[in-house]
Amino acid sequence: MGTYLDGGDPARQRTDYYPAWLDNLADDVTMEASVMDGVIRGAQAVRTVLGYARTLYDYQEFVYVGEHGPNGFAEDYLSRMAAGPIGSVVVVRLDEEGLTRGIVISHRPLRAVVTWSRLMGEHFAGTPYADYFLTPALARELLAESAG
Repeated sequence: MGTYLDGGDPARQRTDYYPAWLDNLADDVTMEASVMDGVIRGAQAVRTVLGYARTLYDYQEFVYVGEHGPNGFAEDYLSRMAAGPIGSVVVVRLDEEGLTRGIVISHRPLRAVVTWSRLMGEHFAGTPYADYFLTPALARELLAESAG
């Protein structure tokens, strides 16, 4: 098994994964992510943002997908996107009925986080979701600072 830096194992790369928990969102579900400022609330908002976000991956190579404690689910995967390699960990909190109550997503490395947020910001420009993501100018500034 590879790491996000070396591109992973082509034989394990999937483009067909769809998380079952995405079809069981509570009306008041929350989502937080390293590519966002703030917390997105509500099933429709989460579906809208994740619906687009999922299109940014070239593939997903799963290290782990499954239960995480008594009321949780986790995904750990490697991928590629426009800016290069990206690693992701998703932790999903479920309630007693199996509804998704909370989603926390962590991406790495920093360059991928900044680029992902910029791409999301560009896509959602002019919508209520735009404020959660970086503008192109701020993304350039952050990348320049991290390189210097």
